[in-house]
Amino acid sequence: MDLIKLINSRFISLHLIFWVGVWFFFVYFFSYNSTDSNYVTWFSTFLLPVTMITTYFVVYFLIPKYLLRKKYLLFTLYSVYTVVISTWLILMTIFASLIFLSNLKIEKMPPMSKNYIFVLILVYLVVLLVSFVNLLSHNFKTESKNKELENKILSTQLQIKDQELQYLKKQIHPHFLFNTLNTIYGFALKGSKNTPDIILKLSNLLDYILYQVNKPKVSLREEILHLQEYIDLERIRFQDTLKISFDSEIGNGEKFIPPMLLIPFVENAFKHGDLIEGFLHIFIEIRLIDESLNFSIKNSVKKATKKQKESGIGLENIKKRLGLIYPDNHFLKIRSEGEWYEVELKIHKI
Repeated sequence: MDLIKLINSRFISLHLIFWVGVWFFFVYFFSYNSTDSNYVTWFSTFLLPVTMITTYFVVYFLIPKYLLRKKYLLFTLYSVYTVVISTWLILMTIFASLIFLSNLKIEKMPPMSKNYIFVLILVYLVVLLVSFVNLLSHNFKTESKNKELENKILSTQLQIKDQELQYLKKQIHPHFLFNTLNTIYGFALKGSKNTPDIILKLSNLLDYILYQVNKPKVSLREEILHLQEYIDLERIRFQDTLKISFDSEIGNGEKFIPPMLLIPFVENAFKHGDLIEGFLHIFIEIRLIDESLNFSIKNSVKKATKKQKESGIGLENIKKRLGLIYPDNHFLKIRSEGEWYEVELKIHKI
């Protein structure tokens, strides 16, 4: 309530100051070639209400109700009415001043006060000035509101994207853990001596998944390190039936990418890859050239099971993540040729 009172008091004060300034403006011009300060003072005082009424009617009625709503015909029509009525009021002011201030003696009137065109110009100069300032203020407020609305929309979109990314990450984690735990379970049943080693490597990956994956970005070197740990887990599971080539050139590896970005592709290769002549063949190549990351992976696959490679939770989720994080900045190609299933990913300016 106090704020409303403060705003209203400031509003009234500013208007009072403005109209006092207009009154002095009138006094200054009507005093030209005249020494009758009493006449000039009262004439300016009589003319001020006419100016105020005309100004407030244009600014607070005609402009918001018709001009801003693009009702140009009605705005023009009522503007003509306003000019006609204000003209009549100005004439009445001049005649009233002639009667009450100079006793019907025209020669006693200051030259500028009996020049109707000059008086009309002064009044409408004030009206047009206030209208112009009002329109500028309206445009500024509208632009500010639009900007604020755009910022809110962008903020909402970012929140939605972030929530969707978090949801996709939560889908990737159980899928990844399910495959790895199956491996541990199989080795535990056999009483394999490799079981502790597998559990240790899995614990490192769990640390990466539970703590590092919540970061928006991790270093490329860190992602590749955990990628190699994942491959080591699969080496234990496949043992002599796996032939894998891993070639990486990333320099100092200090470029940053979203966590768990490359692992799902490798996981997909192991999950859907087939043994050809007793071996699962996988070729992985990672290159960091300037600001671009080039990643490719291909695995052996039987022709009869190619359709399986086009689906899968991990791969579909990674496609969505790429679309959200790098909407216009990545190239992803997936193809099957002969006994090979290949994925090629390029991210520009990572």
